[in-house]
Amino acid sequence: MTTTPPAPAALTPAEAWARLRDGNGRFVRDEPAHPDQDAVRRHELRTVQHPHTVIFGCSDSRVAAEIIFDQGLGDVFVVRTAGHVVDTTVLGSIEYGTEVLSTPLVVVLGHDSCGAVAATAHTLATGEQPPGFVRAVVDKVIPSVAELTSRGLTHPIDPDVLRTEHVKHTVALLRGYSAAIAAAVDAGRLAVVGVVYDLNDGSARLVAVDGDVGEQPVA
Repeated sequence: MTTTPPAPAALTPAEAWARLRDGNGRFVRDEPAHPDQDAVRRHELRTVQHPHTVIFGCSDSRVAAEIIFDQGLGDVFVVRTAGHVVDTTVLGSIEYGTEVLSTPLVVVLGHDSCGAVAATAHTLATGEQPPGFVRAVVDKVIPSVAELTSRGLTHPIDPDVLRTEHVKHTVALLRGYSAAIAAAVDAGRLAVVGVVYDLNDGSARLVAVDGDVGEQPVA
């Protein structure tokens, strides 16, 4: 007879972040543990899941969240859009993770050489719009640029500066748009962090924190 395994002990936001940070360290060192990826784990997850983190990242094929943080089946609840742009279905998906699955951490994951960020920088520099519905993605990245220009930065804006600002802006946007996320952070049961991934060395750098993960962002 198959039994459902008991729910794991609830993690704090800091403990969830430590799991991701340690997993990324293994990935950078090329020493992945590939946890929770066997047949036993598959059977355990047939009727239940208890992920410890929601990862909201870019759809870029080079930034697979489970791989770069060395996580396994059932460990992370992943939401992805090009340029990690937010709409109501994204907010609903993230709230499903935090409110229904009770994850203590949300990670906004950006990266270098992001096509959505590059397209936005090109549009702002030339006035040329991307084709089709790609424009909708660019339109949602532009507010991050507005934040930069309001602080006195002029065009052309360095894409690396823009991608980091876009991550920070998205972290703030989640609090501003979602009353549930804001309340959970204020209560201390949730933290939202912004992370920038480096395609070359595989490292994930903390650049924004809303809540307490026991670590401060890198300037």
